Formats: sequence, structure tokens, C-alpha cells
Amino acid sequence: MSKFSRTETGPMLTAREIMTADVTCVGEGDTLSAAAHTMVRLGVDSLPVRGADDRIRGMLTDRDIMAASVAADRDPAQVTAAEATHDCGAVAADDDAAKILRTMGRRRMRRLPVVDGDRLVGVVALADLAWALPDWPVGDLRDAVATP
Repeated sequence: MSKFSRTETGPMLTAREIMTADVTCVGEGDTLSAAAHTMVRLGVDSLPVRGADDRIRGMLTDRDIMAASVAADRDPAQVTAAEATHDCGAVAADDDAAKILRTMGRRRMRRLPVVDGDRLVGVVALADLAWALPDWPVGDLRDAVATP
């Protein structure tokens, strides 16, 4: 059995139990400028990107905005979220914390969309895992998503 398969008090928590459920998305055709304004207004550093078909395309981070506009000498009002978004995968709402951690580690992501079928139901962040699972060494969580 993996050391991440159970908490001391019982079965492992699921993404649905750990995630932030009230999530604002940015559309893939929205500009990076509009996305940055939304991030500042909400006090977040990333947003899920939703396609025209309502499916999640990935996550857009403040770093993505900088790389795709400022660092590339492009006007953020002229670059779309789709141009800067990276596919980060997703986890299912019923996936346990161990699977979330493995996915974060494999994809080198600190935040993942949580889906129920094709529908976005929330976002789970590394910080959410650290708060929800206090018996896990935070270093293990950090190391799982550390940049090589």
C-alpha cells in the first residue's frame, strides 16, 4: 500500500472534497489583458480556460501571460488565452489525493482542473492538498511538482 493511500483517520480524501468549487474561467478567445484583470480582481494567479464547446482547454497562469505577451514583445490586449494556455490535464472529481499528487508530479503542475465527466466542477491546488492532508510532509508535496 502506498504511503499516500490512506490518512490516519480513514480513506483518502477525493478531489471533490479538497477542491475549490467556485471557479471563474476565462474563454479561449479572451485576451490576456482581460484574463490578467480577472486574476487581479479575484486575487488568483491562474484560471481555467474554457473552449467554445464548454470543455476545459487547460490552465492559464500569470507566468503564461508574461511569457506569451511581455517577454515575447506582444501586446496582451492582442493575444488570446488560447495562444498562451498549456494543457495541464485534469483530475476526476472522485480521484483520491494520491492520484492528484501523482498527476501534479507527472505534469509539473501546482493546480489542476477537477472535472465530472466533461464538466468543470472545481480546481485543486497544491495548497489545498497541504491544508487537507496535514499528516503528509509538505516537502513531499513540494518535491512532486518542483521544476527539474
